[in-house]
Amino acid sequence: MKTSDFYYDLPEELIAQDPLEDRAGSRLMVLNRENGTREHRTFRDVIEYLNPGDCLVVNDTKVIPARLFGSREGTEAKIEVLLLKRRENNIWETLVKPGKKCKIGTRISFGEGLLVGEVVDIVEEGNRLIQFSYEGIFEEILDQLGQMPLPPYIHHQLQDKNRYQTVYAKHDGSAAAPTAGLHFTPELLAQIQAKGVKLAHVTLHVGLGTFRPVKVEDVTEHHMHSEFYVVEEEQAALINETKQNGGKVVAVGTTSCRTLESATGEDGVLRAGSGWTDIFIYPGYRFKMIDRLITNFHLPESTLVMLVAALVGKEEILGAYREAVEERYRFFSFGDAMLIL
Repeated sequence: MKTSDFYYDLPEELIAQDPLEDRAGSRLMVLNRENGTREHRTFRDVIEYLNPGDCLVVNDTKVIPARLFGSREGTEAKIEVLLLKRRENNIWETLVKPGKKCKIGTRISFGEGLLVGEVVDIVEEGNRLIQFSYEGIFEEILDQLGQMPLPPYIHHQLQDKNRYQTVYAKHDGSAAAPTAGLHFTPELLAQIQAKGVKLAHVTLHVGLGTFRPVKVEDVTEHHMHSEFYVVEEEQAALINETKQNGGKVVAVGTTSCRTLESATGEDGVLRAGSGWTDIFIYPGYRFKMIDRLITNFHLPESTLVMLVAALVGKEEILGAYREAVEERYRFFSFGDAMLIL
């Protein structure tokens, strides 16, 4: 299975640069795996495809304003730091630009010294471990100084930080949003629950591995970066109960899907707990928990397009993507959505 097998041609003007004013007003392609049909709807119509007894599973991670701009102490040299993973003792694994200016011992000042970081180690792929010192509460300082870490294909400045956040975001820790969830509004979620559909929360802190290109020819040789997830006891019980009663488990986004598949045993039972997952789902994978998936349209040759291909079939998903291009759908993080039945 080659990486190039998952290529499709996407005109650059179809990459959404800004979120729609109405979250639920985006378009929705409904892909039915049983009969092969494709419908073109509006996202708020998703409620028509959810039935009493089904369970909608969302990822309640919260994106942190993880992009910091500072300067090397004692110089005017500008440094950009992207927080990737929190370690102990105020140490973060980071992506630094330009890396060559940040050797071990380099000190970087942010916000005129409100926050100071020192490079304490260089780890795999050149990522820097930076130890931060500050007075006060780190999260408050980050909120003041940091910017939202938008994906590299979005060139516009985000006017409202909350638009790169789901309405149910709760637990700080992501370097990227679980974007399928951006389409939901509190009103739509209330209507879905009023219909008798259960709402379950899991947490997976999205890392930048989400955007990392697959650089190997053979798909099976690609290594996923690990991400931290949590499945709480009562949420696991709710999801398992749905399966036992014959309801559909509907994952909102590839991150919810990967969390559920990571925490489900070969017996089909979801286990509560937390840990790190580097699960890589591509065609040939046998799904253990999810029945349906709500997802955005993903980059050509990405691990995410491979995941949806595992659920739908490679030729079928590429056909759907070609149709989305013809129909002028909006692609990627701020783009339109797909419901896979």
